[in-house]
Amino acid sequence: MKYIFLTGGVVSSLGKGLTAASLGTLLEARGLKVALQKFDPYLNVDPGTMSPFQHGEVYVLDDGAETDLDLGHYERFTHSELTQFNNLTSGRVYQTVLEKERRGDYLGKTVQVIPHVTDEIKQRVKEVGEQSGADVVITEIGGTTGDIEGLPFLEAIREFALECGRGNSIFVHVTYVPYIRAAGELKTKPTQQSVAKLREIGIVPDILVCRTEKPINEEMRQKISLFCNVPVDGVIEEIDVEHSIYEVPLMLQREKMDALVCQELGLETSPADMSEWEAVIQRIIKPQHQVRIGVIGKYIHLQDAYKSVYEAVTHAGGANDCAIEIVRVDSEDIERDGAAAHLADMDGILVPGGFGERGVEGKVLAAQYARENNVPYLGLCLGMQIACIEFARHALGLDGAHSAEFDAQTPHPIIALLDEQQNITDMGGTMRLGAQACALTPGSKAAELYGTEEINERHRHRYEFNNAYREQFEAQDFVFSGTSPDGNLVELIELKNHPYFMATQAHPEFKSKPVQAHPLFAGFIKAAHERANGN
Repeated sequence: MKYIFLTGGVVSSLGKGLTAASLGTLLEARGLKVALQKFDPYLNVDPGTMSPFQHGEVYVLDDGAETDLDLGHYERFTHSELTQFNNLTSGRVYQTVLEKERRGDYLGKTVQVIPHVTDEIKQRVKEVGEQSGADVVITEIGGTTGDIEGLPFLEAIREFALECGRGNSIFVHVTYVPYIRAAGELKTKPTQQSVAKLREIGIVPDILVCRTEKPINEEMRQKISLFCNVPVDGVIEEIDVEHSIYEVPLMLQREKMDALVCQELGLETSPADMSEWEAVIQRIIKPQHQVRIGVIGKYIHLQDAYKSVYEAVTHAGGANDCAIEIVRVDSEDIERDGAAAHLADMDGILVPGGFGERGVEGKVLAAQYARENNVPYLGLCLGMQIACIEFARHALGLDGAHSAEFDAQTPHPIIALLDEQQNITDMGGTMRLGAQACALTPGSKAAELYGTEEINERHRHRYEFNNAYREQFEAQDFVFSGTSPDGNLVELIELKNHPYFMATQAHPEFKSKPVQAHPLFAGFIKAAHERANGN
């Protein structure tokens, strides 16, 4: 088994996750089985209780693991099957080590960062390799080289590489080559300093991926090679892409990065066939049509808060030959100005998930506008609950209808806690999480879109639709088109006599890929396109 360790330097947000995922795409296209994992140095056990302002979205896996959003890139770009073992935080490491110490597993020894913490990290690398049966394991180290909290991870991968022997592992370092506009020059000094810091720790990079906004000429490659002790062909230019992040694998292929990785690891494969990927890119960057989609949220100014939603919309645009103009609408602006002021020229309205009461009334107004004006609507998680609350208030006349999450005294708790959730106090990992089975109603729009009558979608929520109100809803052309197999939990709803009004308690955005748009998103964009063209 071969191992690739990917580190980053100079600044954060360089795109290490995209680089790791793109490399995985290329290696898969060469016929190799790839597994990817992410190590995060922060002390949270997982990102489940972290604010979107701090961390961006929480990406949920089939097994219910709440993970870093980079795992979304891994799943969208590759066929790697990810579980809780593919994301590890310092908090999880120290929690495990301390549990072992309390049990006496260390037989009274002094517990130290080296070897006990680093051994725990190395064990996770081994576990992912063994469980996946992959040819290549790609491990991304979060944070920036030199951060104090990241040092145990860097020491662990240094030890691991030494133990697995030469030719079985390589280090890829993603760095930044800034362009100083006043001088009109690219500068290599930050890269030199970053590599020097990495070498102090005992890691010598085999490949340097240089993030830049301007092309790196041959002279500069020679300079980076000389001062960073990396062969010239190991200096990879990763320039800002013009249209889509899905161009990155093709860019790295042009730089011959996959060929170099295979050479360094002694992997004999055929060149990567990227024809299918190129076809996807063409549909995304050169579409024939265009639609405007309003995304209504309260973290709308944070790009990463709804990362998977935006990507799933992009995939659906490619599937429908449509360019997507995403208009981010703050739900509190709708509360202030009214829905028509912000949504009148939208071809589709999407309400994603979220927690907390702030901005909820604006989302209700958006759902009402979509329902009453025949605008295609897609609700995700909270977006489904919002649709139910809105329908109860304005179609069923249930004044004061709300979710018990936001109003414990509501006379009509359309959305309520399950009995087993009533006494939970810990917030982390206590929701309905991960893949859940769903039975679709035969003849429904949902069954038509999925092309089957049973599905699995990922969840991350606590509150559910209150079954005491189901008969009242069904009497008014409101369709419960998906439920748990026992019929107890509402999973999907839709409206009759509406061009496209669909909402799900799940997070289908987590299962969308550029090569396979999710059915609910594809149907949504198709309906938006038909509206835009007056069909």
